Amino acid sequence: MKSVFVLADKGWAGSYLLYKWQKTLGNYIAVAGQDNSVKIFDRHGHKCTEISLPGRCVGMDWDKDGDILAVIAAKSSSIYLWDASVNKKSQIESGMRDQMSFILWSKTGPLLAVGTVKGNLLIYNQQTSRKIPVLGKHTKKITCGCWNSQNLLALGSDDNTLSISNHEGDTLRQTTLRGEPAEMTFAVMKTDERSSQGESTVSLSVDKKILMLFNINDPDNRIELTFQHHYGHIVSYRWYGDGYILIGFSHGYFVVISTHIREIGQELYQAHNHKDSLNSVAISPALNKAASCGDNSIKIHELSTKDISNVVQLDDETKGLDQLNWTDDGQLLALSTQKGTLHVFLTKLPILGGSFGTRLAYLTSLLEVTVSNQVEGENPVAIQVEVEPTFIALGPYHVAVGMNNRAWFYALVDQEPGFNKLKDIEYLGTIASMCLNADYAAAMFEGKVQLHMIEGKELEERKQMKLFPDDDRKGRILCHALTADFLYYGTDSGNVVCVLVEDWETVSSYSHSVGVRKVFPDLNGTRLVFIDDKNGGFLLSPANATDSCFELPNFSPTITGVLWDNWHADRGVFVAYDEDKVYTYALHKNTIYGPRVVLVGSTPLLFSQKPLLLYNGELTCQTTSGKTSEVALSTHSFLKNSAGKATDPPMELSKQLAQALMLKRFHEAWGLCKSAGTSTDWAEVGKACLLHMEVELAIQVYRMSGNVGMVLSLQGIQGIEDMNLRAGHLAMFLGDYNLAQDLYLSSGCPIAALEMRRDLLHWDSALMLAKRLAEDQIPFISKEYAVHLEFIGDYVNALAHYEKGMTHDNKFQEHDEACKAGVARMSIRMGDIRRGAAQAIQHPSRVLKKECGAILENMKQFSEAAQLYEKGQYYDKAASVYIRCKNWAKVGELLPQVSSPRIHLQYAKAKEADGKYKDAAQAYESAKDWDNVIRVMLDHLNSPEEAVRIVRETQSIDGAKMVARFFLGLNDYGSAIHFLVLSQCNDEAFQLAQQHGQMEVYADIIGPEATQEDYQSIALYFEGEKKHLQAGKFFQKCGQYSRALKHFLKCPNTDDNLAVEMAIETVGQAKDISLTNQLIDYLMGESDGMPKDAKYLFRLYMALQQYREAARTAIIIAREEQCAGNYRNAHDVLFSMYTELQAQKIKIPAEMNTNLMILHSYLLVKVHVKRGDHLKGARMLIRVSNNISKFPAHVVPILTSAVIECHRAGLKNSAFSFAAMLMRPEYRNEIDSKYRKKIEAMVRRPDTTELEEETTPCPCCGFQLPQNELLCISCKNNLPYCIATGRHMLKEDWSVCPHCEFPALYSQLILLLETETVCPMCSETLNVKQVKKISDCSQYLQPVEVDQ
Repeated sequence: MKSVFVLADKGWAGSYLLYKWQKTLGNYIAVAGQDNSVKIFDRHGHKCTEISLPGRCVGMDWDKDGDILAVIAAKSSSIYLWDASVNKKSQIESGMRDQMSFILWSKTGPLLAVGTVKGNLLIYNQQTSRKIPVLGKHTKKITCGCWNSQNLLALGSDDNTLSISNHEGDTLRQTTLRGEPAEMTFAVMKTDERSSQGESTVSLSVDKKILMLFNINDPDNRIELTFQHHYGHIVSYRWYGDGYILIGFSHGYFVVISTHIREIGQELYQAHNHKDSLNSVAISPALNKAASCGDNSIKIHELSTKDISNVVQLDDETKGLDQLNWTDDGQLLALSTQKGTLHVFLTKLPILGGSFGTRLAYLTSLLEVTVSNQVEGENPVAIQVEVEPTFIALGPYHVAVGMNNRAWFYALVDQEPGFNKLKDIEYLGTIASMCLNADYAAAMFEGKVQLHMIEGKELEERKQMKLFPDDDRKGRILCHALTADFLYYGTDSGNVVCVLVEDWETVSSYSHSVGVRKVFPDLNGTRLVFIDDKNGGFLLSPANATDSCFELPNFSPTITGVLWDNWHADRGVFVAYDEDKVYTYALHKNTIYGPRVVLVGSTPLLFSQKPLLLYNGELTCQTTSGKTSEVALSTHSFLKNSAGKATDPPMELSKQLAQALMLKRFHEAWGLCKSAGTSTDWAEVGKACLLHMEVELAIQVYRMSGNVGMVLSLQGIQGIEDMNLRAGHLAMFLGDYNLAQDLYLSSGCPIAALEMRRDLLHWDSALMLAKRLAEDQIPFISKEYAVHLEFIGDYVNALAHYEKGMTHDNKFQEHDEACKAGVARMSIRMGDIRRGAAQAIQHPSRVLKKECGAILENMKQFSEAAQLYEKGQYYDKAASVYIRCKNWAKVGELLPQVSSPRIHLQYAKAKEADGKYKDAAQAYESAKDWDNVIRVMLDHLNSPEEAVRIVRETQSIDGAKMVARFFLGLNDYGSAIHFLVLSQCNDEAFQLAQQHGQMEVYADIIGPEATQEDYQSIALYFEGEKKHLQAGKFFQKCGQYSRALKHFLKCPNTDDNLAVEMAIETVGQAKDISLTNQLIDYLMGESDGMPKDAKYLFRLYMALQQYREAARTAIIIAREEQCAGNYRNAHDVLFSMYTELQAQKIKIPAEMNTNLMILHSYLLVKVHVKRGDHLKGARMLIRVSNNISKFPAHVVPILTSAVIECHRAGLKNSAFSFAAMLMRPEYRNEIDSKYRKKIEAMVRRPDTTELEEETTPCPCCGFQLPQNELLCISCKNNLPYCIATGRHMLKEDWSVCPHCEFPALYSQLILLLETETVCPMCSETLNVKQVKKISDCSQYLQPVEVDQ
């Protein structure tokens, strides 16, 4: 709130002032102090006139129009009048004898009421000069009163009464009051239904404590409102709105009440506005504001929200404030103070302003215009003007302000104060609006525009002036605008005219259907927006006739103005605004659709803001307070984000992206996508680039989003300069094919439209285009179209197009063949079977024959279909169709070439029905229908051998059943059972076996496939038949071990061996101690007193994997065998046990090891003697003879052999010692008579020469030992022996038997294998190639684990 002026007069000092604003206009304020005069000032604080009075002024009032001021003074009975319109004073005698105390003009007519100190009243009609004196209206001084709109007059007096009179002065009502009345107002009380009684309620404050409401139509029900004591007394009150009253109290309180009967007595709002005191309140309906003053401050409230919008401190007013009053228009607020000054504040400015480029000019006070340029950062310049302007015009170097028909021009300069006044010009009529550019001013008045130079000499100026239009018949000009080079104006006849300022010639004129109200060119004047009389908005490019005129989409009828964006890059963006919204529009100049305008969005405006300038999405608006405010357009919200900080949710981001694209701000859109864009966002940017034909940018965008196909397509059209062709390609990429076709056809390469339609398979369009553009393509397109029509079942048209597709040109043979094929298919489809079939047969294609065959087959034309199939070598198909038409002869012919089993099967059934069983069987066999082959073989051809062969080969279950049934018929139960088992009919087979005593056969056949139940059934059968061995065997198989064992042990001795072995196997599987003990008792003979062979016990231990017990038993068995002289058996038992223990990694008993070695040495003797190697034989015999006790059955023969062999080998001493042993009495008689004499002679004549035994190194420690010594006296190791010679092993001559892994001297084993074919230890077949010399024998030298 700005202070406009302060009035302080010496004569007023220290007194209360009486003042009144001129009604309606508010151009004058009349002020009276105690100095016997009334001074009248204009709204800028300049004194206009002064009325001298005989005494102090006691009252004054302006009439309803603000034309006449009436004043009354003390010590005078005259009424003083001043006419503002002619500045004339006059005086009327009232004719009253007493002093005046009260004066008031009527609200509606030229009536003036004057009250006196003694209670008399005068009503003066200013028009007729008639005076109506009413004496004795009251008994004391009339102090207050008011008129209502029906010309009723209410008066209050010090005699504590209220009177209501009509305009003739007749009293209508009178009522007494509780105290002195003050501040009286007529008003309308708020009621539920709107009564038409007009202002019928008088409100007044009584004794400054009570607010009384008196209804003149209901005088008995007066309403008296009292308030809280701490508020103080009522200072002042005002009615406002729909029956509300605002009341100010002396203690600073500020209260709002409603007069609605239901709400009466309630406070709607209360504020302690001023701490100590409140002096006055005022309300401006025009501003919808309330003001209160007190405590040296004024507070302004918005009535709508009750918020304080402004506070003004008056610190120098020490004596306090007094009265507060607003002008009717709410522009000025006057405040009188108790020390006799008057302050006037500006509360509302007319919104006047203009802009040129980025510079603004706007009204900042009643007589101050400010020029600023915030974009360029210039300092604002304040220009003091001489009148309150009604318009402001701004150019690049000048400002013009004016009112009525006058304009003042100011030049903007760089020196202080920033401007200088050039001149003022009077025009021929009241100026409606004015525009400036660098050199010229254009003023519009009374339907004309005057164009003249701003700075120029008088003479030149007259020359440099022109009126438009130069002919009155061209219509009245309603609007105009000036750019650097052009003057635009719009007329009521709908013409928009562009004039080149330099030579004043009309450049272009556009005729619109209705009058043009407003024009808004852009900065260069190349485009302009105009609004017509029907409130439609249009964009016009005067320079470009092709773009002519577009209607603006969604143009609101309330729009009052348009601003173009001044930002250098946004030349195509403008906003249209009305009172509460700003609509952003963007012109898309180069799109594939041609130029167009889009509505981007709208932004709400605050109350009473007028847009002045748009710069890069920021709108500068002028407000009523004389300031500017910035509004960021919601359509440019992406600008705050392009810094790269994406914090908005995805929805917000996609909205910003859409705005950026609509405004063609691709750089910002790119930034948004890079910071947080999804693939959809990138796709949107790409689409927009295509729409605006930004091919290079689109390539980058699609590269970012990874759309390779699009990038390649766009690179393919990058070099195209024909814009229509380029746009056509882009429209095609965007999927707008009709547009693409139109663009292609208007380009230099119309054939592209045909190519596109072909690629899209739009054959009908393609054909139409081909007729215009490329007739040679018609056959090929016809063929493609025919294929499509055939697919959708339009055979008639397909046939026509196939026929059209023929070129009859050898170059296109393949194409013609495809057409012929189509004709053949379509002919058949259309029912012309003969033609179609004939064409198909002539045609080289096999596939066509198949297709036509299938069509004919569907049409139930079987013989023709079969013929075609046969011609096309589709023999299976042909045969199956021949079968459908029962042509068996043909089927028989084709059969060798048919592979489908189904056809063979159908043929076989037919042949069987005809009784040709052999053919039927053959066909069944070709169809691999084995069951039917077997059936025919058995039932009709009586060849069971064939049937059996087939069953065995094919394992056919049903076939096996049939064969079984056949054998059953022949009473061949064994075979029947066999085939029943084959056909998985185990129950029937079992019953058959049971009935005919064939259970053994059944048991053999069922073999390993049987289930536990099968085995149990067989076992129970044998149990019933008392066949213990068989019963035991099957109980064992089904896991019933105890029953199995019971049966095995019951077996008679004939089956003894097998039964015992089965029993051992059973116990081994059962792993049950009780069964084991039972069997051991049986084997030991405890149950029947007959011990069984120890070998069974050995086998039992082996089966139970009790290897140590088995080993002990093995030693016992071997000993028994040895005693019985079965040395080979004993050797085998020990060897097998040895290998088993080794495999189980169990220590081998020493006794077993020794016995095996001695027995093996014994067996080697025969080998060597047979080979004639007597020395080796002798050495082994010496070893055996030294352990002769182990061979009790053959002591004498062994010793005899030892003597003979030692003798032969030259070991005379050894021969002698064994001969001496034979001479013992117990052996002597047993010596063979052949050798007895020789041996006796040896003993008698002993020869003790002995061949020295060779020494070889010990394989463990290297000590030299005799060859046959097996215990090293150096390292005390039992040495491994060679299985070929019995000698100890040598490290460097090591090999092993590959079967039993016993060691042998490599050289000796090779020697031995020259005559022998088996391993001397394990008797497995062995040859020289299998024996390998082992270089590293360390693993064999780890001592064998021998259990001592």
